[in-house]
Amino acid sequence: MQLRVLGCSGGIGGLQNRTTSFLLDDDILIDAGTGVGDLSLAELTLIDHIFVTHSHLDHVSSIAFFVDSVGALRPNPVTVYALPQTIASLKKNLFNWDIWPDFTVIPTPEQPWLRYQAVEVGESIVLNGRKVTVLPAVHTVPAVGYQLDSGKSSLVFTGDTGPNDALWAVLNTIENLRFLIIETAFSDKDRTLAELSKHLCPSMLGEELAKLTRPAEVYITHLKPSEIELTMLEIEELSAATPPRPLENNQVFEF
Repeated sequence: MQLRVLGCSGGIGGLQNRTTSFLLDDDILIDAGTGVGDLSLAELTLIDHIFVTHSHLDHVSSIAFFVDSVGALRPNPVTVYALPQTIASLKKNLFNWDIWPDFTVIPTPEQPWLRYQAVEVGESIVLNGRKVTVLPAVHTVPAVGYQLDSGKSSLVFTGDTGPNDALWAVLNTIENLRFLIIETAFSDKDRTLAELSKHLCPSMLGEELAKLTRPAEVYITHLKPSEIELTMLEIEELSAATPPRPLENNQVFEF
């Protein structure tokens, strides 16, 4: 399996700041933030599946433009996998005919461009031998993370989450864990804000990583563009044998 980072920023601005989205092989998106817009039309037409962590705009905004751009070019609808609450939010707040058309009935209800498939924590979806497992997350809206398992090794993306004991209980059972992508949205001076918004800051990240008992390469996502250097400096000061590294746009993981 190959995961390409399309966006990993907590904001926009400049060529490197794209919000959260990853391309798994050539046919699966993990979240669909602004980074999806950098794909060519040919690349977009190959995408059959979108796994959404939660309903916040920086993770779903490109679904609307993506489906509008390639729906007529595809033989089958794109499937969006998400919690039932996330699907309800997308229907109510995005694909509602006020903000954007409802592509689950376009061009017809019988042959739409978009369909939803509800998932739940602990569930695994197997697509051509690739297993995607839904992991628990703790955020201001219902949210999940995902384990991507090739059989040989696994990559885990936490999604947006605050302190989350249930996540580490699962991660510590993943024998083939190789990569962990985890968010840190704020610097330590904004720890109170991180706690209120159910994100992490470096000191909280250190507390969370201490719960991980398996070796893994750790990468940091969702850094605010204005505080990348400060936040990473604070992360580097954590006592760890292998300090976490910042995730980079267009970075590729093979596992």
